[in-house]
Formats: sequence, structure tokens, C-alpha cells
Amino acid sequence: MLFKDILGLSHIKNHLASSADAGRIPHAQMFVGPEGSGTLPMALAYMQYVVCGNQNGENFGGNESCNLKFDSLSHPDMHFAFPVSNSDKVKSHAVSNHYMEEWRQFLKEQPYGNLFDWYRLIGIEKKQGQIGVDEAMDVVKKLALKSYEGGYKVMLIWMAEKLNTSAANKLLKLIEEPPEKTVFILVTEDEEQIIQTIRSRCQILHFPPLAENDIAKALEEKGLAREEALRLAHEANGNFNKALDLMNNDSEDLVFEKWFVQWVRSAFKAKGNKAAIHELILWSEEIAKTGRETQKKFMQYCLAVMRQAMLVNFNVKDLAFMQIHVDGFSLEKFAPFVHENNILSIVEELENAMYHIERNGNSKIILTDLSIKLTRLLHRKAV
Repeated sequence: MLFKDILGLSHIKNHLASSADAGRIPHAQMFVGPEGSGTLPMALAYMQYVVCGNQNGENFGGNESCNLKFDSLSHPDMHFAFPVSNSDKVKSHAVSNHYMEEWRQFLKEQPYGNLFDWYRLIGIEKKQGQIGVDEAMDVVKKLALKSYEGGYKVMLIWMAEKLNTSAANKLLKLIEEPPEKTVFILVTEDEEQIIQTIRSRCQILHFPPLAENDIAKALEEKGLAREEALRLAHEANGNFNKALDLMNNDSEDLVFEKWFVQWVRSAFKAKGNKAAIHELILWSEEIAKTGRETQKKFMQYCLAVMRQAMLVNFNVKDLAFMQIHVDGFSLEKFAPFVHENNILSIVEELENAMYHIERNGNSKIILTDLSIKLTRLLHRKAV
């Protein structure tokens, strides 16, 4: 991965390259940014820059054979850890090494992809992946070996918030005092989920959402007209992965918005209407059949829609980027029902539902309870 292939973020590229050129390479770094902001591609480019001894702000001028190995993602001094789970391919004790072929495919085809895209690729979208203690033991073994080329070796932990407590504690000492010329890069979307003892040992670099113009330019290069590229870039809200999904009509949001519209329409009708309550129960049963990761991602989508509706209700339409593509549903018409007297309660109930789903609660009961509460909240009057 080359720095020039990464969208925008020139200030971060310059910072990483100049600090490496000056020999200031922290032994543990954390790249924090929202989905689709380029944290993973930047980590890959930085790995290549450090290991191959490249200079002057771009990935050339160093060891040519080293750069070729990085291009094929086969360099022996680049190591990875990422969330996995048992599957049809791996029956027990799944670790990243079991999925390296799929991982290289993911990096080449979807470097801006999200966790759900990864789960779909390896066939565990109905499970909750994690970085467990077996993985931590593998990391310790890998980094105990000497560097293949005598220089730096780098361990990239993607979606580090999926480190469970046992794995995090096992890696703590290694992250604090790694072997010489060993670098950790932890890539995360939510640093608060990582234990404080690990966070305190990392130099943290925050990534902003991508600029609309950068996304639009990249979409134009893929064949979109300027006007359409700008529209999708605005709707993507700084998330290049979402922009690509929208361009290819492959966004999970297109499914989520149908679920959401069906849900709120049934909730509106449910006040004093037994038939609508039955609809909500049937809706809950259908969503409960999907995997927990899908349900959690849908809850996050609902939170985003509620926030957008409130912005429209408060006449801050410039910040409302979301589009609902379901016939007969308008965010402007829905917005008056999301106001200062119910938004906090709606957010609290959605977050509680997400919390209980993540902890293996009964999805059907959780979603039915959430649906009945929503019927009351949406009918609550504004102050």
C-alpha cells in the first residue's frame, strides 16, 4: 500500500513519514477513526514505510525487494491479528493464521471495508468475532522471532476493540516493553472499548472523516459523473466504504432502511391497535433470525436516523446527509416525531438493546420490548 493511494489525510501522511525519517518511531501506536476513514490503508502504508526503510514521504527509495513483498502482502516481518470466530472452515480455536488467504483478499479488494464486510467474507456474519487468548499467544510467539531482514517487524491489530480481557491482559507486558525494533499498530473505531492500561501505553493518532471532495474525486475515477459522485459523497458522510457500497447498490443500509420504515410505521399504528402490535412481534421475530452483528449494526443505523431526524426537526438541514430510499417515506415528515422530549429516551433504549444483544440476550424478547417502548416514545408530545 502506498501513501499516494490513500484518500486525503495529507497531514497524517506527512506526520508519519517525517517522524519515521527522523527515527522517531513509537513502539506502540493506535490509529483511531470512524468506519471508512482510511485507518487500515494508512496502517498498511506506514508498515511498509517503516519496514522497508523508505524515505522522503513516499514508499520508494528503500529496499526494492521488500517493497515487492509488501505489494503482495507476503513480507515475513508484517504480522496481523484481527477478529475471527469458528466457522465451517475452522471448527475450533480459530486464530488469524487460519484466515490469512481471505485476509489478503480483503486487503486487496476492500481496504476501506468494515467489520461486517470481513465477517461476510469468512462466513461468520451470524456470529460475534473476537481477538481471544489463543490469538494473543500466537502474537507473543510471532514477535519472539528475530526480524527476517534484520530491521523492523510490525504487528497490526485490526479492530483492537475486539480484544477480550484475557487477550488484552496477556499482550499488556509485550505492548509495554516489546523486543527491539518491534512496532505495534492498533487500529480501532472505538478507543473507549480498549482497556485503559493498553491505551495509556500507545501513542494515539485520531483520523477525521474523509472530505467530501476527496470521496467524490475517487468516485469520479471509478466512472461516476461529477454530480452523482458529489451526491453519494455527501450521503456517505466521510465514509468511503459506504460511498462505494452506495455506488454499487450493495450497502447494508439499503436493507436496514426497509426494516426501519416497516418498524416505525407499525409503531405509529400500534397505539390502541392490536393488529399492529402483532405486526411488531412478527417484525421482531424476523430481525431476530439474523445474526447478532447484523442486529447491532441495525441498531447503530437506527441511532443515526434518529439523530438525522432531530437535526431536520431543529432546522439544521445542512448537517442532515442521510437519504431514505423507501417509497412514501420522508425524513422531513418523520422528523417532527423526534424532538427534545423523546430523543434521549429513544437513544437510551436503542443503546440498551444493543448492549443486551451483544451479551447474548434473547434477540426476539429484546426487539419486541424495544418495539413496544418505541410506540410510546414516538407518540410522546414535544415540550
